[in-house]
Formats: sequence, C-alpha cells, structure tokens
Amino acid sequence: MHRDVPDHPTGLLTVRYFAGARAAAGTAEETAPAGRSLGELTGDLAERHGARLAAVLTVASFLVDGVTCHDRQAPLPAGATIDVLPPFAGG
Repeated sequence: MHRDVPDHPTGLLTVRYFAGARAAAGTAEETAPAGRSLGELTGDLAERHGARLAAVLTVASFLVDGVTCHDRQAPLPAGATIDVLPPFAGG
C-alpha cells in the first residue's frame, strides 16, 4: 500500500530567510522544532546564528504559512513554514 509522505516531518517547522535575513543566517532555509511561540523560535535562531541575525530578527516581519504574524506569543503549528522578511529599502 502506497502512502503519501508529508512535506514536513511532524514536529518541525521550516524557516525560510529572505534578503538580509538570508545573509545574516548564512542559509536560505532550515528546520526547527515546533511547539514553541514565534518569540521563542526567534530567540533560538538568534542564539544559533549570532548577533547579526539577532539584529535582523528584531525588525523583521514574519509570515506563518503565508499569513502575517504579529503575535510573537502564539504557538506555531507543526509543519508550518515561517518566512523571515527583513525591512526592504526602496519604494
């Protein structure tokens, strides 16, 4: 019997970095454990990647599965994709 394999393993988040966040993290994408809030996740990411990413994360916007997330205390669902969007210059 063939079963489809989910894109995201249970219990993980996919974190995607864009523009300056990608440069600061040194990667375009990574996984992180689920079951935490956005605030906890960003704290872990800052600790993992250092001061440069920490500075970006303080001013970045975040999308959770394509929807803007303003509540840094809301739990992140397993399998979610978190997009880290630093402020963009230009107009």
